[in-house]
Amino acid sequence: MRESSEQPNRVFNNADSFAQTFDEAWIQHEKRDPHHGLDPATKVELMLQQLADHPFLANEPELARQVAGFRLRLLGLTRSSL
Repeated sequence: MRESSEQPNRVFNNADSFAQTFDEAWIQHEKRDPHHGLDPATKVELMLQQLADHPFLANEPELARQVAGFRLRLLGLTRSSL
């Protein structure tokens, strides 16, 4: 039986992959700069800029933006409705 050669940080052109990547970027930003002072909408834009090469964001930018807002609400990362 062959071992799986999957890499833990593989990126796929789908909403789940984008959501995971977005969550990680958001949380890492909070860890690096917890007192950044950005409002949630501005921070979403920053995260989208940082993730510009993600295939789902490149192919479905409006849907990716909706996924980002959903993840923030789902995980309670912001009280703002995006």
